[in-house]
Amino acid sequence: MVLKVVFTIVYLSITGFLGYLGFKHTKSSKDYMIGGREIHPMVMALSYGATFISTSAIIGFGGTAAFFGMSLLWLTFMNIFFGIIIAFIFFGKRTRKMGHNLDAHTFPEFIGRRYQSKFIQKFAGSVIFLLMPIYTAAVMIGAAKFIEWSLGVNYNAALLFFAIIVAIYVFFGGIKGVMYSDAFQGTLMFIGMGILLFSVYNGLGGISAAHQKLSDLMSNPTVLAQLKVPPGFEGWTSMPTLFSTTWWIVVSSIVMGVGIGVLAQPQLVVRFMTVKSNREINRAVPAGGIFILMMTGVAFIVGPLSNVYFFEKYGEIAVIAAKGTDNVIPVFLQTYMPEWFMAVFFVVIVAAGMSTISSQFHAIGTAVGRDLYSNKDGDEKKLMLVMRGGMLMAILITVLLAYILPSIWDGAIAISTGLFFGVCAAAFLPLYIGALYFKKLSKVAAISGMCGGFVTSVLWMTFIHTKESEVLKVSALLFGKNSLAPVGSNLAVVDPIIISLAVSVLITIIVALTTKSKFEAKHIATCFNGIK
Repeated sequence: MVLKVVFTIVYLSITGFLGYLGFKHTKSSKDYMIGGREIHPMVMALSYGATFISTSAIIGFGGTAAFFGMSLLWLTFMNIFFGIIIAFIFFGKRTRKMGHNLDAHTFPEFIGRRYQSKFIQKFAGSVIFLLMPIYTAAVMIGAAKFIEWSLGVNYNAALLFFAIIVAIYVFFGGIKGVMYSDAFQGTLMFIGMGILLFSVYNGLGGISAAHQKLSDLMSNPTVLAQLKVPPGFEGWTSMPTLFSTTWWIVVSSIVMGVGIGVLAQPQLVVRFMTVKSNREINRAVPAGGIFILMMTGVAFIVGPLSNVYFFEKYGEIAVIAAKGTDNVIPVFLQTYMPEWFMAVFFVVIVAAGMSTISSQFHAIGTAVGRDLYSNKDGDEKKLMLVMRGGMLMAILITVLLAYILPSIWDGAIAISTGLFFGVCAAAFLPLYIGALYFKKLSKVAAISGMCGGFVTSVLWMTFIHTKESEVLKVSALLFGKNSLAPVGSNLAVVDPIIISLAVSVLITIIVALTTKSKFEAKHIATCFNGIK
């Protein structure tokens, strides 16, 4: 306990100092929102990775991997391929240049100015303000649960403490304070996950022995009696049976939902607008890829392997021994790892949560101040005040959700993360790609695809996808059952992103082919100036 307190004090002191540096170098709303477009590429890469990977990945998805197995490693591949390679090379460079051409400071402002549509900007800003707190709450739950397990404090107290600390340095430091802190926190996360991977394999007899023990669990009658996974589960070291219920959950909800959804995450897209040239983005790719590999890869390996430890020690698989997927990683680390490591990893988890939440609060605050609020008189002080006010409102909503969600959803962390990623992909991805690559895509097509994808996503969650519909209870109230999916089909476990993104793309294409772009040649020339 003493070590944890010492490490925490040192960590908070450094984070506080970095937040102060951000505050000191924030002179305008441009500095507050995009760091004056002067952020170092390594800082950008670590900030992007630390924002992307949070307690939801380590705690929530690590626990989900303990349930579904190493098939989740496909999400690591998707995160690197889409979240780093595609995002940086094919999206990042054009976003940086076009954002500069349009003098855009937020993602909603970027797409709004590209399509010359206030509706798009305000719609995107509203989605961020109303739905991002759900994702933020997921990250906060993971951090608070780990603090609860590590320090033995009440969950509500841990939640409040965590929210206050993050709120302070985001409120004052802006994007510079957030990104400086992200880079520091990302470094801690990388080191901590490396130590964890080595310790787990070493404790279980090496890589081959550990994986063999995990495979052998499936032949143990006691384990089979405890398993309550959906049909199609083939073991923790195998992919589920093709098109089975488990396969649809893993592939559509987890791998596709989060893997593709990352491309249209507002808090990540804005990172590309903080650097001054494409050279910085190129330099950030290797660092970002290695970081994501270590963060998600370790979590998705350690989660399944925890079953070996729990069964050998307690005679129960991980989810049962820990009493829920969101508890698996905290309980495993608390009982398996030495005290000195827990002191280090405690700071790692807090850092993972803070790095993501700070970026989310910043995105919500700037959405309110820049995208929803009409600052017609151009008053910088008033704009900063509105952004900070929106941020405080978002913090209150997030804390409330973090109190409520664990009591209504087992696996709330993974579900909430997938939900927000899916909605963003359905609503924004087609028009975002169109903004970057298709000069003749009309405003009507962009708006139609955005609205169609969003509405389809909400309807599928409300009436078809059981994970959300059984909590929302709208379907049960109107039709007497949680899902309207045909009995015997797998539609109830098909993630909304599969349907809603397809609908959004289809609508965008159809409307684009039947309408003409009315943008002036001068506007298009401005948008694509310097873009090859």
